[in-house]
Amino acid sequence: MIDKRDDFVSCNHCGTTGADHLFRAKGYDLVRCTGCGLAYIANPPSAEDLKVLYSAGADYHAALCDPASATFRTQDRIAVRHLAETRRGVQRGQLLDVGCSIGQFAARAKAAGFAATGLEMNAASADFARGHFGIEVAEGTIHDAPQEAGSLDVLTMFDVIEHVPDPLGDLCKAHDLLAPGGLIVLSTPNIDGLFPRASLPLAKKLDYWPHPEPPYHLYQFSAKTLGAMLEKAGFAVCETRHFAIDLAYTFGQMQTLLRMPKRLAYAGLFAPMAAAGPWLGQGDWIYVTARKAA
Repeated sequence: MIDKRDDFVSCNHCGTTGADHLFRAKGYDLVRCTGCGLAYIANPPSAEDLKVLYSAGADYHAALCDPASATFRTQDRIAVRHLAETRRGVQRGQLLDVGCSIGQFAARAKAAGFAATGLEMNAASADFARGHFGIEVAEGTIHDAPQEAGSLDVLTMFDVIEHVPDPLGDLCKAHDLLAPGGLIVLSTPNIDGLFPRASLPLAKKLDYWPHPEPPYHLYQFSAKTLGAMLEKAGFAVCETRHFAIDLAYTFGQMQTLLRMPKRLAYAGLFAPMAAAGPWLGQGDWIYVTARKAA
């Protein structure tokens, strides 16, 4: 167990200060709480540093807003999966997509019969969602949502919960926004997936871990820790499903790997594990559906 420095934060879920060190990248320390098992950055970036980090993706954002780009098409395929997972639990109703990006999922949900709106921190993404898809999008975090308490039938947070500074607070706000019996549907990387667990010992030696590294993801959830946090926020978990993060995202495009023999060897060793993980109930990406308890 590590000795927590004065600048290290305590666990967002249980408040424990004790933690085991997992990985260090770019000066940030990923630790696992000894109380509940939640993995998190113990010395997270400041709010200003986070703004700098996310402003560095201008090229990515340009591609995301280009319907002819590979990035747009990839995210649209993911939106199709988001919709399929959402419809496993609910078919209609008032839906808020928190962290809606450029609105691809919200647009598909609206076309499928949901009264779908979005919430997005990035003003440029929100503008694109309104202009391109005609989606009603508010700007800000979940705490800025304009909906009244108890007004939503379903709230979605796809690949969002790992980015926020206070995930338990955000889940409590989601609980407040949902009507009794309403559903929350989330997706997030799974730190207990087969690939992350198998590759971590080597990652420490290589100082390289392509499972989402600090500091962009402030938290690394597992099915167990996310389920426990949802229950603490007043939800009952209905279903957890395992998938694999896109292999090109995790390991890089083949044309890139061919120029980097060491990374190609790494991908050859671990990509089969990443692909096999979901079949073993150990995918490195999970969807969790939970219902607001009465």
